[in-house]
Amino acid sequence: MKALLWDVDGTLAETERDGHRVAFNEAFEALGLPWRWDEAHYGRLLTVSGGRERLLHDMAARTDAPPLAQQREALAAELHALKNRRYADRVAAGAVALRPAVAALIAEARRQGLRQAIATTTSRANLRALLAAAPALGGIDGFDAVVCGEDVQRKKPDPEVFQRALALLQLPSLQALAIEDSPGGAAAARAAGVPVVVTRSHYFAQATIEGAVAIGPGLDRRDGWRPALTERGGGGEGRVTLADLQHWCALGDCVSQFT
Repeated sequence: MKALLWDVDGTLAETERDGHRVAFNEAFEALGLPWRWDEAHYGRLLTVSGGRERLLHDMAARTDAPPLAQQREALAAELHALKNRRYADRVAAGAVALRPAVAALIAEARRQGLRQAIATTTSRANLRALLAAAPALGGIDGFDAVVCGEDVQRKKPDPEVFQRALALLQLPSLQALAIEDSPGGAAAARAAGVPVVVTRSHYFAQATIEGAVAIGPGLDRRDGWRPALTERGGGGEGRVTLADLQHWCALGDCVSQFT
């Protein structure tokens, strides 16, 4: 294993629940629209990758949305741009924090000489906002490769984002490990031939996950993982360590929440 490929939304931070959903609602209000996405509805919308795509999907089922496709496209673009600005404001204000132990694992991997990449279909602006609020990660320049939504034609679960990240790193798929939180992200990694560890997020706590090398509740915990971890990590850490990731990859097993 020579590289870690990090997803962003739900993996680095709980951005969907605490950031994007709230920012979408603020954008609706700013444009005088009566729409509001509660947690449950937004969770259903997350089956659609991409914020603009979610807006269009939602509008297709609304009788009070613009009737013409061109009008819906224009409104979605305006809403999405406004949402991104509101999201950046929320992140800068401290409303969205990194998930526990994310920074520790990234730092450990850097000390051990692993290369690290961002492989996300969120926008580069959203990524910059999150990294600016987490200076310990070193910003975008702290990663060896960055692939965002603007860099691909097809979003997850399509494998393009991982394929582009691997090309930038000049590594074969089996020398990398993806860290994801969702079924779509895991499927994208598998389709690119990249082993994947799934650290479940708020919206995908009960989602069906197949074909990961490990599935668990968070990098800050050693209980609840499949395959199981020992009670304490090497060096006494109570979190998932780089040695754990390497062990799971060496096992070469694929697990689900059912096995």
